[in-house]
Amino acid sequence: MNVYLVGGAVRDKLLNLPVKDRDWVVVGATPDELLQQGYQAVGKDFPVFLHPQTHEEYALARTERKTKAGYTGFECHFGQDVTLEQDLSRRDLTINAMAEAGDGTLVDPYGGRQDLEKRTLRHVSQAFVEDPLRVLRVARFLARYHHLGFTVAAETQSLMHTIAVSGELQHLTPERIWVETEKALLEPSPWRYFEVLRECGALAEIFPELDALFGVPQPEQHHPEIDTGLHVMMTLQSATGLLSHSGSTSETDCTPAFNAEQRVAILFSLLCHDLGKGLTAPDQLPSHPGHEDISEHLSKKVCARWRAPNPVKRLSSLVARYHTHSHRAFELKPSTVMRLLEALDYFRRPETLSLFLTACEADAKGRTGLQDRHYHQADYLRDCAQAASNVQAQALVNLGFKGETLGIELRKRRIDAIRDMKHSYVRP
Repeated sequence: MNVYLVGGAVRDKLLNLPVKDRDWVVVGATPDELLQQGYQAVGKDFPVFLHPQTHEEYALARTERKTKAGYTGFECHFGQDVTLEQDLSRRDLTINAMAEAGDGTLVDPYGGRQDLEKRTLRHVSQAFVEDPLRVLRVARFLARYHHLGFTVAAETQSLMHTIAVSGELQHLTPERIWVETEKALLEPSPWRYFEVLRECGALAEIFPELDALFGVPQPEQHHPEIDTGLHVMMTLQSATGLLSHSGSTSETDCTPAFNAEQRVAILFSLLCHDLGKGLTAPDQLPSHPGHEDISEHLSKKVCARWRAPNPVKRLSSLVARYHTHSHRAFELKPSTVMRLLEALDYFRRPETLSLFLTACEADAKGRTGLQDRHYHQADYLRDCAQAASNVQAQALVNLGFKGETLGIELRKRRIDAIRDMKHSYVRP
């Protein structure tokens, strides 16, 4: 049998990028032969085995035949007669359809290396249209490689449109859509994922609430870019920049380091924060009165449809409803600031404030010409929160407060602490 390194490992090696995972294809072997050599079978729909020492995945060369709708509607054939070229032909993009032999020889029957050099994402064959998941995958790959100058080939974009209008996307499970979207949000250019989906018509099928924002005007005074959909894409760009610098030691950077789950929550909350503007009555445009509550409702609807994790659901709702509170922080009464902190559950989950303020800062900076301005509201609200949290329940207990009276007095004194902060705060 012959063993080849395939897929992403070959692609990223040629791009001089770190290789995270290595996958292998085995040509000319049977399952029994691999089992006899100590490999462990793990594949359900087709034969995949784990190497006895490295535990990397080794798959028998196979072909696929479309048998029904959806991305799982394939019948697989594997056997000693399946060639490497046949196995590679079933892959989505030419840059993913390359293999490397044991001696380092590159096997590239579909021009993947040339497309890497041209920075082009191109489908391998017309079989591309048989798998609707490939629309999302291509968009995700562009989110990953956009900063390197990659674009989607026009003919591939055309096939993506064919899939989008065919109804095949409706066969994708919510969980599968979420997995691809979550991965895209963690790529260097997540906004490109949604832009590409919109360009081929797929965004209207899987995320109509977001697609509806493009072309919806906003007041130019606050949004020089005017278009709401464009603004949302700009907030993703802004947030990506903020997150890339989070956790730095700069004295001017108050943004903490976030884990992957928190980064996804921040970015997805921005996708949802203005969804209500897509339902504003035409006679009220370009203003959007009450869009916060509608956005919160729609964010819950989208998160439920995609089975989004609870941290994503929670932050998306909070940012949708309260982002304008943050923008108007200096105008808020101390009691309103307190209600905001309570809505964020700040006194039990103080980390939520940083997530919320990062999203709000990205929203404020995601506007034409305003990308570099300092978001002083975040500094102010952090100081208010710190002042309120300095008032501890135990000190009041020591003074004899207890029960319901303790809660009332604690809240009153925290509002007083916020008021003192407001009066002493020197606004830049």
